[in-house]
Amino acid sequence: MLNGKNILIGITGSIAAYKSILLVRLLIKEGAAVKVVMTPAAREFVSPLVLSTLSRNKVACELSADDSWENHVALGRWADLMIIAPASCNTLAKMAHGLCDNLLLAVYLSAVCPVMIAPAMDEDMWKHDSTKSNLEILRQRRQSIIPVESGELASGLTGEGRMAEPVTILDFIKKHFETAEDFSGKKVLVTAGPTYEAMDPVRFIGNHSSGKMGIAIAAEFIKRGADVTLVLGPTSETAPQGLRKLIQVVSAADMLHACLEEFPSAAITVMAAAVADYRPVTIHAEKMKKSSDTLDILLERTVDILKTLGSGKQGDQLLIGFALETDEGRESAWQKLQSKNADAIILNSLSESGAGFGWNTNKITIFEKSGQEISFPLKSKPEVAADIVNTVKKMMHV
Repeated sequence: MLNGKNILIGITGSIAAYKSILLVRLLIKEGAAVKVVMTPAAREFVSPLVLSTLSRNKVACELSADDSWENHVALGRWADLMIIAPASCNTLAKMAHGLCDNLLLAVYLSAVCPVMIAPAMDEDMWKHDSTKSNLEILRQRRQSIIPVESGELASGLTGEGRMAEPVTILDFIKKHFETAEDFSGKKVLVTAGPTYEAMDPVRFIGNHSSGKMGIAIAAEFIKRGADVTLVLGPTSETAPQGLRKLIQVVSAADMLHACLEEFPSAAITVMAAAVADYRPVTIHAEKMKKSSDTLDILLERTVDILKTLGSGKQGDQLLIGFALETDEGRESAWQKLQSKNADAIILNSLSESGAGFGWNTNKITIFEKSGQEISFPLKSKPEVAADIVNTVKKMMHV
């Protein structure tokens, strides 16, 4: 299954490093090419000689040695997957905050491939708020965290924090490469972020959308082999790596134009952007001056992009819309599903704590054209994106 796959294993200073010896052996038996990079502290727990013998490749430990330089950029670009196992509490913190004081971290920051992380630490460290925060930062960067296991720890206590067993990690790796082909060759169009409707050169009408949800959806489709075009409204969030095309827009009219260009060739379209419903009729060429205590602004409807695309949808295209409501959300979602000729509507509500604009989490219900209604609990937005993409995959096979 892993024939031809290049896998880079990062090993940090943890007693669980001994498990990485078996992980290397399992990966080699599956046909993968394996290289290992270690932190200096990791050498206190496992021998580079053992790892180089099993991997059949030199183990990298230092940025420079014997008057030669270890090319961390080349290592980061060689790999189809980088897995850090074990990932100590210290290394997790450095990864989350972009520190780079050893070769492993330099490779991690240079890697253009997906990254998996198998944490290992004592239970009190695992449950500490700072560790939880660091893990959440890494999840938001769309990096896969392999769950820790419960059992006897190095401290002699029993609890959570044990690194997953090598066979469990191998299963995660296999699953990663299986799902990487889910949407191979499929063109996917995703919209994300707000639109800003100008009043004058300074002021605009907009909303609080961060674009996080749409960006996470685009990233999940990329991870699973799709050719993704992202139409992104104004946001400080970073677009995911691996896009076929990034189109940055400002207004609803800009987004409409981009979608009309890209939609005909898209097999799947997910409209996650929060597009303004209204825009000023008049856009002033100069900044408006304060002249009274009140200001009347005449607004007009923007073009309904989802409905426009729905009217031109072909039978083999999937069109997914979003509905953000504060009340009567379920009825609105079903009505929107019918009136926009969509295949599914994803409902999230501002009345739900932790859901909606700006949060790193979301809680959704998916309403399908088939009549099925599926609700999901509150999850991180990358996890929600996976639920959405899994639903799209199921719909493609109906």
